[in-house]
Amino acid sequence: MATSSRPAPADVRTVVCVGAGVIGGGWVAYFLARGYDVVAWDPAPDGEERLRHLVRAAWPALTELGLAEGASLDNLTFEPDLAVACAQADFVQESAPEDLELKRTLLADIDAATPEGVVISSSTSGYGMSDMQGKCAHPDRTVVGHPFNPPYLIPLVEVVGGTSTSDEVVAWTSEFFKLAGKSVITMDHEVPGFIANRLQEALWREALHMVAAGEATVEQIDLSITDGPGLRWPVFGPMLTFHLAGGQGGMAHMLDHFGPSLLSPWTRLVAADLTPELRDAVVDGCEREADGRSIDDLVAERDRGVVAVLRALGRA
Repeated sequence: MATSSRPAPADVRTVVCVGAGVIGGGWVAYFLARGYDVVAWDPAPDGEERLRHLVRAAWPALTELGLAEGASLDNLTFEPDLAVACAQADFVQESAPEDLELKRTLLADIDAATPEGVVISSSTSGYGMSDMQGKCAHPDRTVVGHPFNPPYLIPLVEVVGGTSTSDEVVAWTSEFFKLAGKSVITMDHEVPGFIANRLQEALWREALHMVAAGEATVEQIDLSITDGPGLRWPVFGPMLTFHLAGGQGGMAHMLDHFGPSLLSPWTRLVAADLTPELRDAVVDGCEREADGRSIDDLVAERDRGVVAVLRALGRA
């Protein structure tokens, strides 16, 4: 139930996106495609130019998936004054860089400028809202809405409040994202790194260790996922995947039969030492794999692939 000053999730018309980098710009593109009016703010001198480039690059994939009624690039306004931008908000999505003190100060500034009751959501990929909301005069309306790159295509959003966030705001935010077309995990409590980031971080750490040890190249690691388990994960996640690996005995047989292998010294989940040599090896490997394709080329190729998967699974 909305407060007297907070619109109902279905009544949100203007979304303010604070921060317009890769994640913030992706949110801008998504909300525009869902038919919202979007006001964007970013402090970079070329912020508007970069944002409009990103949105134009995302629009073909969003168009292919299907635009909401009234969706238009013309519904985007870039506002150089943060307070003026926030004053227009029915909902705020903050996507500033991962700097805790920056987040704390920016959220307080947003809180001071945003109409009473309007929910303020953060795209943070690592910090808990409890760590970020301390300077806000109204921390009860601040919540994490953690997306995945690119936000305009990947459906998942993890929603979780901080110690001062009201339960009603968490419920409101989850409902809003669902109405906006997102797949929502409403977390029961704060977890360091959230859920999906914890899982992908484990894979990322292992990949870096393998490159550092000369056990696999960048190209081999990517191929091992795109042509291996990655083909199963759009259908079932790792738990149901291993449930099927147990045959008719399911997960019970899987754990009983393969459980001892969990003690095998295969993985090294402690972060790899990011030496200059490892850094260069990973960068060089990505350049080889890109094989002359620009970032824009790769973004378009990725978007076409994600759209094809979503359509094939009936999730478009």
